Amino acid sequence: MWRVCTNREKFGVYIKLYFEECMLIGIDSLVIVSIVSTFIGAVTAVQTVYNLVSPLIPLYVVGLIVRDMTILELAPTITGIVFAGKVGSNIAGQLGTMRITEQVDALEVMGINSASYLVLPKIVAGLTMYPLLVILAGFLAIYGGYVAGTFAGLFTPEDYITGIRSDFKPFSFIFAFVKAFIFSFLVTSISAYKGYHTQGGALEVGEASTQAVTNSCIAILSADFLITQLLAEFLTT
Repeated sequence: MWRVCTNREKFGVYIKLYFEECMLIGIDSLVIVSIVSTFIGAVTAVQTVYNLVSPLIPLYVVGLIVRDMTILELAPTITGIVFAGKVGSNIAGQLGTMRITEQVDALEVMGINSASYLVLPKIVAGLTMYPLLVILAGFLAIYGGYVAGTFAGLFTPEDYITGIRSDFKPFSFIFAFVKAFIFSFLVTSISAYKGYHTQGGALEVGEASTQAVTNSCIAILSADFLITQLLAEFLTT
């Protein structure tokens, strides 16, 4: 990270690279994030209904549970796991291939800080696009729960919407965005590190991609626990 943030190129050099990375990181991840988040929301709603065995619990609680689970945990964390598998492996594989084919060395020979030139646009693009993916995932998960429950006749649309609106805490959005920015930085930086320091041949590139995904997932889950411990008290105030 020290090499990435120091001795950078001119600002204009990164503009095109940044938009290219936004396309690769954000736009190309829309389909998989949309599918996963929609079905996660649907399953959460259905499972919640079948676990509400007491007649004393109103059905609008389903919407409340799906909303809080989605905003606080499912949208940022599940998207992070998908992001690590889709984007993290791609970053590690791309940089690893450039390293073993000596393209990174060629940049260094030309006097370019290869770490900053190759890695910085990926990190900034990840910090930009990942929160947007989390917003999309949250909306689709809540909507997926609505569609699954109403079409199956498990609850009425009015009950679900009442639950979504009930006892809402605006800090939940801040909580989700804190996770989103931290998770995106962890995935992009860890994956870039693994790819940039690849040594060997094609086999090692595959190993670097695997290690990038594995380490990113472990980092996301560890950070998720720590962030929850630090910020959960604000949700109760």
